[in-house]
Amino acid sequence: MRETPEETAALQALLDASLSESTSHLRSVFTGRTMTAEQLTAVLTGMCTLALSTVTAKGEPRISGADGHFLHGRWYFGTARTAAKARHLAARPAASAAHMRGEDLGVFTHGDAVPLNPPNAAAAPEWPDLLAYLKDFYGADAFDWDRDVIYYRLDPHWMTVYAPDPAKLTAP
Repeated sequence: MRETPEETAALQALLDASLSESTSHLRSVFTGRTMTAEQLTAVLTGMCTLALSTVTAKGEPRISGADGHFLHGRWYFGTARTAAKARHLAARPAASAAHMRGEDLGVFTHGDAVPLNPPNAAAAPEWPDLLAYLKDFYGADAFDWDRDVIYYRLDPHWMTVYAPDPAKLTAP
């Protein structure tokens, strides 16, 4: 867990608002089968495979896999600067991400992808710390971090969690 108490509180507020503003069908499935922000941040550690959805210039959805890292109550992910998803996000930053672990966990997020590392964007304030984390995780020489890859923060405006048995996921 890398979240501050303020980040955890903001994540909890987002989870609560997202579920309460969802359709009656989604609420009927998720209510009583979810996790708190504190539980979620304890479970989403290390690399979590994301199904990431972007939108083409024709308005068609595209889904692909991405390494996701849940830090500070948000998803961070990267891709090659030459990838289609990088072009999609440069033109249309709206994105959706899903992380699922069988029938035990589903984390669904809609938001806007914000590029973090130059030259595509002025380096975000969190970029130095995120870069240190990524180099520790993947290895300092895994990529040319300035030219090969671009990293994003998914700023969520909606996020829900499906977890029918949170104890199963949080047990030591």
